[in-house]
Amino acid sequence: MSQKKAKVSAFESIKILQPPRLELTIQRLSRQIIENYYSSNNLVLVGIQPRGVYLSRIIHSLLKSSKNIKHLEYAEIDVTFYRDDFKLKPLSPSPQKIDPNFSIENKKVVLIDDVLYTGRTTRAALDAIQNYGRPESVELLVLVNRRFARQLPIEPNYSGISIDSFDNQKVLIDWKEDWKESSVYLKFKEKLK
Repeated sequence: MSQKKAKVSAFESIKILQPPRLELTIQRLSRQIIENYYSSNNLVLVGIQPRGVYLSRIIHSLLKSSKNIKHLEYAEIDVTFYRDDFKLKPLSPSPQKIDPNFSIENKKVVLIDDVLYTGRTTRAALDAIQNYGRPESVELLVLVNRRFARQLPIEPNYSGISIDSFDNQKVLIDWKEDWKESSVYLKFKEKLK
C-alpha cells in the first residue's frame, strides 16, 4: 500500500490568520497595551518601517479611540542604515523621514513590527531609536512571531501568534484597505517533495 506524499508547488501559501481571527488578534494586542499602560502618561508607539507601520497605525488608532491611555505619542522609524546587512543589499535604499523634534527621552516605548524572524530588524530599530533619546523602557509588539530562526536573543513582549516555520517559508501579510479584511499567509519559497 503506497502512501501519497503531499506535494507543495513553488510559492504555494497557507492562510494562517484570516478575518475575523486577525481582527480579534489585533484587538487583543491593543487591549494588552491598554492593560499595561492605562495610567501611563509617557507612552510612545514606534512603527518599524516599512511593514511594521501598517500594524502600528492600526494599534495607534485603536488606542486613541479607546481613550483609556491618557497621553500617547506615535512615530515611524526607518532602520535602513542601521541594518547589519545594509551594504549587502543590491538595491539602494530610499530612507523615510522622521520628525527631527521627536524624542523618546525617559519615555516608555513599544516598538511595533509585523513579523519577528531573525531579530535583526528589531536590533536595528533599537540602535536607531537611540538617536532620539534614552527611553525609560522598550518593549516589542509583533503580529507574527516566527520561532526557530532567531539569530539574536530577541523575543517579543506581545505577539499575535507564534508559528514554527522553516527557512524555505515566508510570512506574508496581505493588508487590505479595511484592515479587518486582511489575512496572513505562510508561503513556501521552494518546492517540497
